[in-house]
Amino acid sequence: DESRRILTMATVDAQQVDETLVFYEDQENLKKLCNFLRSNEGVPVREAIEMDKRVYYLKGEKLVNFLVEPKKGTKWPSNLPRFENRTQAIAVAKDLCTYGFVHRSEKRGKGQLAVSRVRDFDEAGYFTWMYEGDKTFSHLMTTALVVGFLFCTCFPIWPNFLKVFVWYMSVTLLIFIFFLVTARALAFLFVWMAGYDFWFLPNLFDETLSFTDSFKPVIYFEKSKPGQFMYRIGVAVAFFSFCYWAVTQPSEFDGFVAAQGDFLKDLYAGTLLSDMSQKDKENIDKPKVQSLEDLLTKLDEEEEEEEKMLSEEEKLDSLLENLVDEEEEIDEEEE
Repeated sequence: DESRRILTMATVDAQQVDETLVFYEDQENLKKLCNFLRSNEGVPVREAIEMDKRVYYLKGEKLVNFLVEPKKGTKWPSNLPRFENRTQAIAVAKDLCTYGFVHRSEKRGKGQLAVSRVRDFDEAGYFTWMYEGDKTFSHLMTTALVVGFLFCTCFPIWPNFLKVFVWYMSVTLLIFIFFLVTARALAFLFVWMAGYDFWFLPNLFDETLSFTDSFKPVIYFEKSKPGQFMYRIGVAVAFFSFCYWAVTQPSEFDGFVAAQGDFLKDLYAGTLLSDMSQKDKENIDKPKVQSLEDLLTKLDEEEEEEEKMLSEEEKLDSLLENLVDEEEEIDEEEE
């Protein structure tokens, strides 16, 4: 009975192995596996330059290890069968090379790769991804970018309610970012004075990270470095002294609060830096063409300026004539 049970289990395992290999013989199923491997849940890869292009590569052994035993926390797709042993994983890895999803490469230096003449899969070799993964999301983002650009270029012909909506959204986003930055700084200051470093979204403004990685981790909390006690005492005294001064100046503080309220009202109303009349605002998108009245007024002003110039010249002429007459009279008297 024991031998029959062992034989039965071996037969079942062999059937499972066969079903797994048969499943991945289909290129469409291999493509699904590659989509998973190229996702954030997939096997870790490194960057390098190959044929003047940036590529992603990994070692064959790491690929096999990941297929047999994925890293902890990995969510394996439910529509893909798992690998039971390394033999299955190596067989599928060979198919990836055969169908051109990856190709074998050779290291030529730090961060430099070259296409290898050897095409077979080997756990000791390095393999570069040729398959870029599912591009549906990338195509959707490109389409959204183009549509958004065209939409923004048509801003002058937007209806007025849509312009107001965009203005309100922009102002709200600006105020939210301002308060977020201020709250992060104050939280860090309070916790730092207690001897710890605390940041909410510490990588929020790290330009070297992707959009999703900028929100990881959510909280950073560690004990501050030694030797900062006197600095913390000095900052605490200065901060709480300022707070005490602000509270004991009710008239100035109330005025400050009222000014902030007026500032927000003017900001949302669009009158914060207003130096134009309401008519000019409404006609801001219309071409500037002078009316007939404006042209006639301008001509009248030019004529008045010419008359003034002539009158000034006449005054100068009369003044010179008077001087000449006076000199002549003086000469006659002396004679």
